[in-house]
Amino acid sequence: MWNEPYLETCCRSALHRLHQTRIAGRPDGLKDGPCLRRLAGMGLTEQRGDDRWWLTEAGSARHESEVLKLRSAA
Repeated sequence: MWNEPYLETCCRSALHRLHQTRIAGRPDGLKDGPCLRRLAGMGLTEQRGDDRWWLTEAGSARHESEVLKLRSAA
């Protein structure tokens, strides 16, 4: 049974971009800011003290299960 909240396409894209930045994270104030905040509310991202966004362990797992799964199915 599916019990995770649905991720809009824009939020899946933001999650993937965040994954690509690795430890550097993404700066605050970009167009995907609303998605990063939504993902933070789900526990998938956090904002560091330097105002850059990064993936949590849960975010990495969600990226692997949802975003990478979609890429391998294509």
